[in-house]
Amino acid sequence: MPRALAIDIGGTKFEVAVVDDAGTITERARVASTGAADGDELFGRLAELIEAIDLDGVDVCGVGSGGPMRRGGVAVSPLNIGVWRDFPLHQRVADTTGLATFVDNDAKALALAEGWLGAARGVRNYIGMVVSTGVGGGIVLDGRLLDGDDGNAGHIGHVVVEPEGTDLPGHVRGVLEAEASGTAIAFRTGADARHADSDERRRAGTMVGRAVGSVANLLDLQLAVVAGSVALGFGDEFFAAAQTEIDRVAVLQHSAGTCIIPAGLGSDGPIVGAAAVGFAGLGHDLLGAAS
Repeated sequence: MPRALAIDIGGTKFEVAVVDDAGTITERARVASTGAADGDELFGRLAELIEAIDLDGVDVCGVGSGGPMRRGGVAVSPLNIGVWRDFPLHQRVADTTGLATFVDNDAKALALAEGWLGAARGVRNYIGMVVSTGVGGGIVLDGRLLDGDDGNAGHIGHVVVEPEGTDLPGHVRGVLEAEASGTAIAFRTGADARHADSDERRRAGTMVGRAVGSVANLLDLQLAVVAGSVALGFGDEFFAAAQTEIDRVAVLQHSAGTCIIPAGLGSDGPIVGAAAVGFAGLGHDLLGAAS
């Protein structure tokens, strides 16, 4: 049974696990990704996690990382990891693991996983999203995950949804990530997003729904599958507000009826997504059910 070393690079934590081709997770471990003095110190934390994993019988390494990045993770510059700018993630991971290594955007990885084993299984056209420390997305059209020129297609977090909205440092005013991410909510309220009140939870959902409705109009898709600590943590209030806004925005013949639902893989989506990146890199047709 093929197995992947899966690595999820997030704005607040790194996670590694061994995942088989049925999506079963073993040997899971994580470490904080905040507070490092420089890029090498931060990668050292990840390397320690990797070196503690038994890689015997592991076939490939798949990595999902925040972006933007250059194709294949040759250089990554995650917006929420300031000490990594043009960091050579692919080479550093490959050197550490000794495995064939494949790197992609973490939200694209989530989209791939949801089409493989999750809530979008069998669906040919959808957007997968992560609403967490940041906001990212991956788009599947005609049963194929879109890449774009440099592998960053689907970066929905930087679509403007509120032109006079939050002026979050490092962001264009009013982009989705500056309105609905955990970072933005903490910036705006002065408290961790986990403590957001109902108004903030609904507001985040509305902003996500506005972006999804626009994507549905643009790309002729009718499903958004959403993961991440903010979306899943805010729960029904978030998803109801998002659906209401989608219904307001997506009114064209091809977009009316677009739905937004929680990711089927729940909190496991990012790490299963990282494994999916590895299996896809080996040539496995994970979206074959959508063909």
